[in-house]
Amino acid sequence: MIGIPVRLKTAATLALLGLLVLLAGIGQLTFWAPADTVTVSAPGDTKAAPLTVIEQSLLDHKGGPSRITIQGEGNFVLAVGRPDDVDGWVGKTAHNTVSGISEDGKSLQVSNTAGEATAPAPAGSDLWVETESASGQLDYTWNPPADGEWALLLASDGTKPAPASVSVTYPNDTAMPWAVPLILFGAVLIAAGVALPVLRGLLGARNGGNGRSGGNGGGSSAAGQTAPQAAATAAPAPFTDQASKDQASKDQASQRQAGQGQRPKEKGGSTALRVLLAGVVSAALAGTSVTAAQAAETPSPAASQDAPADQDVPVLVDAQLKRILEQVANAVSAGDAARDAAKLKSRVGGTELLVRTQNYKIRAKVASHQARMPVRAGKLLGSVVTNQRTWPRTVVAVTQGDGNVVPQVLTLSQSAPRENYKLLATAPLQPGTSFPAIPLGGTKQAAAGDKTGLLYSGNEAMAALADRLTKSNSAFKTKLVEGTGSPYIADVLDYQADAVKAGSSGTFKFTHSPVAADTTVFRTSDGGALVLGRLDFGFTTTPKAEGDTLIADKAAAVLAGGESTKTGLSQTFAESVAIYVPPAGSSDPMKLVAAFRGLVAASFK
Repeated sequence: MIGIPVRLKTAATLALLGLLVLLAGIGQLTFWAPADTVTVSAPGDTKAAPLTVIEQSLLDHKGGPSRITIQGEGNFVLAVGRPDDVDGWVGKTAHNTVSGISEDGKSLQVSNTAGEATAPAPAGSDLWVETESASGQLDYTWNPPADGEWALLLASDGTKPAPASVSVTYPNDTAMPWAVPLILFGAVLIAAGVALPVLRGLLGARNGGNGRSGGNGGGSSAAGQTAPQAAATAAPAPFTDQASKDQASKDQASQRQAGQGQRPKEKGGSTALRVLLAGVVSAALAGTSVTAAQAAETPSPAASQDAPADQDVPVLVDAQLKRILEQVANAVSAGDAARDAAKLKSRVGGTELLVRTQNYKIRAKVASHQARMPVRAGKLLGSVVTNQRTWPRTVVAVTQGDGNVVPQVLTLSQSAPRENYKLLATAPLQPGTSFPAIPLGGTKQAAAGDKTGLLYSGNEAMAALADRLTKSNSAFKTKLVEGTGSPYIADVLDYQADAVKAGSSGTFKFTHSPVAADTTVFRTSDGGALVLGRLDFGFTTTPKAEGDTLIADKAAAVLAGGESTKTGLSQTFAESVAIYVPPAGSSDPMKLVAAFRGLVAASFK
């Protein structure tokens, strides 16, 4: 009778302990759980500056912020760009830099750099992958637009102070690895406390009904067995063969011999209870260990990203390139429609600006003169984007749209961080010619005179094309070719030959000279190179005899300011070209990929 209160007391203790453990686990998920987010703000005494930069280190903290709240006076812009692009834009301008979180975790780390008091407004710059405009306040959700490092730039119009009130909200570490194990452990302890009296009662009733005899301290003999045990021993199950019967007899004899040397057995209830409690504790601890191990092995979001270094990423992502092409195409369309070169200047420069300006001038007086091919951006067929992150930066796009019989190769360049890309040259892809494959993720540029790994350097390729276009028997006739359906080289040679035949009263001289400053070299996927550049095609005519008169064609007459001359006529065509150069060791010839010419100057001697 004394054991009953003891058993009840043990059961109650287990149940109470289980309830406390269960509540501790539930508490970690509810009223003891930490906040889902943590917000950190910039100090209120941050010095005013025209620009504010938020660095990659802050964007990486705790896997990245879930929200950035910016407050400022009036209108302002948030721009997303590569760190070196942001640095290039900032230049020598005074600015604040938000680089991280203070050691106590209560404020943002902000440093001020003195410098120039103003900067251009960053809105509309080609440097930015994306921008967001706001007035007064902006709640911005940070999502990296591509792999690699990024930074944010805040500015108003470049003259007024940029927003300096910045708050960054991060997801808090709400992981409570012991919550579930505690809940499970508590539930098991409660169940054990409830089951303990019932289990002891059942085991006690079973032992009392067995009529166990006491006083026999040795092993049990056949004569000392209870009736049920003796009956079980005397009544073996039926066997199907004699060998089985013999084996059963041997097994029973072995059991009797082993039983004679045993020590007194423990009570069945005590043994079962210990087994039960050991199983409960082992199961709970095993669950706890597994859950904790899983929590410890879960990688952080930041650790799972393998971001490339800045120098390995292209200068433009696809979204930037497409946006730039659309703006370039719109500017060219406006200029072409109005035949007004002033409308081109925001997005067109170099050779292309010169060629289109002269084309407008000629077409104003010669309606039959061929217009330049339109520039389209709707269908981007390919691109060449460098990962050379210094300026000037050059990229190439292959596009086609309405008015483009064949795809066009467009060369664009950005001269400085605060300048936008401008279209420098256009040339139709030679019919039947494939554009070279370019490495994904950006390609390397090579110096025009660098022959490393190439059959010819960029300068040598341009010189070879110049010789090929000037002489019908050029030494590069088999070393630089065009496709069977490509007409440019053959057309130039025919044009020069026909001019000589038709001009009985004149003497002709033809030259094709590379413009070294315009030569750009990109490496291709096969180890070769794509060379883009300009040749100046000079066409000089002088009278054969004194007093002879030369008649200029209509286009040349417009630019020369007259229709005839007795002294001589000089014309210059700008030739925009692209050449593929095979890798070193190849037996393949160079190939003319794209080419076009436009009259840019004419004058009488």
